[in-house]
Amino acid sequence: MLAACGGVPPRPAQTSGEVAPQVATPAPPAKKPAQRPSAYTLKKGGGFYKDDGPGDNPPEDLAVIPDAVPRPEPLHRFANRPYSVLGRDFVPLLEIGTYKARGVASWYGRKFHGQKTSSGEPYDMYGMTAAHPILPIPSYVRVSNPANGNMVVLRVNDRGPFHADRIIDLSYTAAWKLGLTGNGSGIVEVESLLTGAGTLPAQVPVTDDPLARLAEERSEALRLERALPVPTNTEAKGVFLQLGAFGNPDNAESFKAHISRQLDWMGETVSIQSAGNVQRVQIGPYRDRLAAESAAERIRTTLGVSPSIVVR
Repeated sequence: MLAACGGVPPRPAQTSGEVAPQVATPAPPAKKPAQRPSAYTLKKGGGFYKDDGPGDNPPEDLAVIPDAVPRPEPLHRFANRPYSVLGRDFVPLLEIGTYKARGVASWYGRKFHGQKTSSGEPYDMYGMTAAHPILPIPSYVRVSNPANGNMVVLRVNDRGPFHADRIIDLSYTAAWKLGLTGNGSGIVEVESLLTGAGTLPAQVPVTDDPLARLAEERSEALRLERALPVPTNTEAKGVFLQLGAFGNPDNAESFKAHISRQLDWMGETVSIQSAGNVQRVQIGPYRDRLAAESAAERIRTTLGVSPSIVVR
């Protein structure tokens, strides 16, 4: 009876031959544990990068990590130069103006934690940051998940994503707050914020692919960069796949780190070849053009875009 009063449920009647178990004194109620990051699953086709995920010692409560606070900042001297990735040309915006888009967001985690971003800053998967193909670096955006109403404010300090069907890459914490870590990706709305004011431009139309128009606006600088000859003063000869061309070394290094992890299933080396002010990210060499074309098709199937073939 005393045990029952203590909160232990009644036990079934003892049968012949059984030894009655010893009843332990109930332990005091355990302290409610701090909120931990939700579980994540790998999504076939890659909602995020293979084997990526939260770190071994994440903060105890991601919910209390504050959003980024918009403030006036000078644009990065090099990170906003035009560049080319996997056959697509990107001309970053040089003014913080009106931008609103709806599309698929992905996130990147521990495999990139501490790596240099396009801004030169180390990537912090627990910070409130994002990577975007053409928004100014740095700038600020509000990202919302229409499925659950969650919203976050992030600082753009990196370039990406470079999958054809995605519009923004989120830090792990940002994706967790938006409820996207379980599936690895999801539909979001991205809205630029007026620096310092923290308010949105009114009545900005939503477009599904604002990059389609901007990608066509190739600057003279980009055309000149791409016209430069591929470097020949290198020991490595053969057939290569060109993945990107950048005027900013930090952009090239950041992209190389990203693409190396996305293509870690390939045996060839990802390297940067310099020619004048252009940094070209290439993978190879391949034994012949046929092998390079086969690898290019595998990349196209994985990323949805095709690299160009270069022979040195």
